[in-house]
Amino acid sequence: MSPRLIFASCLALWTSCCALALTDDQYLTRAKTLMAETPVIDGHNDLPWQLRKNFNNQLNKVDLNTLDTTHTNIPKIKEGHLGAQFWSAYVPCETQYKDAVRQTLEQIDVVHRMCWKYPETFHYATSSQDIEEAFRLKKVASLIGVEGGHSIDSSLGTLRTMYYLGARYLTLTHSCNTPWADNWLVDTGSELPENGGLSAFGKQLIVEMNRLGMLIDLAHVPVEVMHQVLNMSKAPVIFSHSSAYAICKHKRNVPDDVLAKVNQTEGIVMVNFYNDYVTCSKTATLSDVADHFDHIKKMGGAGIIGFGGDYDGVTRLPEGLENVSKYPHLVAELLRRGWTDEEVEAALAKNLLRVMKKVEEVRDSLASTLPDDLPIPYDDVKNPCRTSYGYPDSGAVHSLSTLTLLLALALQAFMTITA
Repeated sequence: MSPRLIFASCLALWTSCCALALTDDQYLTRAKTLMAETPVIDGHNDLPWQLRKNFNNQLNKVDLNTLDTTHTNIPKIKEGHLGAQFWSAYVPCETQYKDAVRQTLEQIDVVHRMCWKYPETFHYATSSQDIEEAFRLKKVASLIGVEGGHSIDSSLGTLRTMYYLGARYLTLTHSCNTPWADNWLVDTGSELPENGGLSAFGKQLIVEMNRLGMLIDLAHVPVEVMHQVLNMSKAPVIFSHSSAYAICKHKRNVPDDVLAKVNQTEGIVMVNFYNDYVTCSKTATLSDVADHFDHIKKMGGAGIIGFGGDYDGVTRLPEGLENVSKYPHLVAELLRRGWTDEEVEAALAKNLLRVMKKVEEVRDSLASTLPDDLPIPYDDVKNPCRTSYGYPDSGAVHSLSTLTLLLALALQAFMTITA
């Protein structure tokens, strides 16, 4: 090839690369412009767990402006145009029947303290109005989601208490069965079902969450529970951090028939970025995540999609989505694929706001309904760490035991005297 032809080929390649780069820059600029008005609401971030694991919740020893060992810090949040975050109040399944409630309350506490320590960045939020106010203030609406039904220790009173402390969703299970709900591992065959999906008490809990105005999160549940809840809940539900099963056949993802029901009931699926749920392998790219957005849009419309990155809760993230600063790059990819501004804005924030407003409407419609105070049957939760105070016949049992002890002592004393 002549030098002239080589030069012409190189010039053409350079021109093509520049044009592609310019196009990509245009999409990213457009993404950031959209996100300046409609910032992203993310359904699940485990920064509070990182604070416990690495600092034992000693927030005084941490500066979120400079912390560089996590996916999330304040500079990354600002660069990512994060406008609202459900911070996860998560504790492991090993705490079930032990100190799950205490540890969960401590996770709720650390979110409150984050908001107190960084008021210029975080705006404590418990409602759709609070989120919209945070948007106006250019702050990050900070909401709390309790990740795992084991955190409430099978108690509706504990559920209500956590709601009063700011928790606005409960993930029904994590990776263990509770006495009233089966978890997603049942669908893998690695755990046996114990409750037929939801037990009678589990169904009570769904009704009470509707009454409270608490979002029902179906991430981490088996398909049977997905259908049960979708069929009975008066309010739309969320999947705070789950992806599309048709794209990656992992049991943590949402199958197409459930996506159709989510569409019918006006809920939302907030796409998870964890490589294992994106490609069912250890590696993934930003484009692979966009494939999940495209599929959910195809099956249920742009109105059921959101972002649920699972940052700081996973060990592997796609190339191009390494931390929370990268949201605009994913939005740019959606725009490049032909998503309209309106569809992108819906996925960023408007879908979740709509769901929250509907949940609040259902709550208001049930304002005259009394709180459910029927406890779970004691036999369902009986274990060495639990007492039976308040259950029928528990007082009689205790009285009988005391009487038996007194009679034994009296008999022993009588025998001693007569010996």
